[in-house]
Amino acid sequence: MKSNIFFSALLATVISLVSCNSSNANSKKNNEIEKSLTTEKTKIQVALLLDTSSSMDGLIDQAKSRLWNIVNTLTTLKYSGQTPDIEIALYEYGNDGLSKESNYIRQIAPLSTDLDLISEKLFSLSTNGGNEYCGAVIQDATKQLKWAKDNNNMKLIYIAGNEDFNQGGINYKEAISNALKNDIYVNTIFCGDKTEGINILWKDGADHGKGKYFNIDSNESVRYIATPYDDEITKCNVKINTTYISYGKQGNAKKMNQEVQDRNAQGVSAANYAERAVSKSKAVYKNDSWDLVDKVKDDATAISKLKKEELPQELQNKSAEELKVIVAKKTKERETIQKEISELAKKRQQYIDTESKKTKTQDDLGNAINSSIVAFAKVKGYTVEK
Repeated sequence: MKSNIFFSALLATVISLVSCNSSNANSKKNNEIEKSLTTEKTKIQVALLLDTSSSMDGLIDQAKSRLWNIVNTLTTLKYSGQTPDIEIALYEYGNDGLSKESNYIRQIAPLSTDLDLISEKLFSLSTNGGNEYCGAVIQDATKQLKWAKDNNNMKLIYIAGNEDFNQGGINYKEAISNALKNDIYVNTIFCGDKTEGINILWKDGADHGKGKYFNIDSNESVRYIATPYDDEITKCNVKINTTYISYGKQGNAKKMNQEVQDRNAQGVSAANYAERAVSKSKAVYKNDSWDLVDKVKDDATAISKLKKEELPQELQNKSAEELKVIVAKKTKERETIQKEISELAKKRQQYIDTESKKTKTQDDLGNAINSSIVAFAKVKGYTVEK
């Protein structure tokens, strides 16, 4: 009898310990999952789907003119006090130079934080012919891009064009419904008369996508407001370029591309060049894949992992300690220049805001996207900082 009591007590103790350990393990696992979720950085993801049929040269010019302005609007958004990562993707559709099997659609760039890459691809676009399948390109963007999972992320599609919205074999309503299941909101920008866009279902597309419908004159050149601060910001841009230290196989090519995209922006207008320089002063303009200064910010041990041949020739004979000193110096220089640009940018924007009140706001691609981004941000619980 005593033996039975002993074994019963022992069994109860073992069960209690197993249960306790299991509970602790589950609690630890849940804490790890919760920690993982809370430390994952919030993202703002924007996919631009641009009609590159033969009538859309003006649309492409507006996209080139407004890229950095859109980026700067995105950088004003904060979530829980933090600056989200910004990822932009590009698609072209409606171009007869593309294959019929692809529905005349091409992914130009996946969702990427490499803003110079987005600029490079945008400036490489050309127009040709036209079979514009809106449903198909929305479906491709929804399925092919690596969209973030968490609902705190802001995920937006902008499709711009000027032909009937319901062309092609893919039903646009089904494509948009699939986007919404992934918390992706679809916005439509019709290049033409507002009523015509409504009649050929561009507004219906936005309504189904819980997005915004806009119409713009894609043949209208973007108007800029020159400010007294543009020249100083331009000078800062020249200085900030000297703080980049390329590394790796693509380092030198990427650094050269940075300068090419400066020239592309400058070729559009002085104001656009200033907008790009402002973007380069922001945390979202990061190039850790090729710039050692940005890389060390994310990984303090990065220098010790580099092979000499991965560095520019003038740095290959430097010791790890010497490289750390050089990187620290360039980091400090960049932060000083970024702060200067930031202060100038605030004055510049105040000047633009004041001048804008004197004239009617132009309905172009950039203004359409910017206004809707701010509206969506507020709905999603983001704050907008000036």
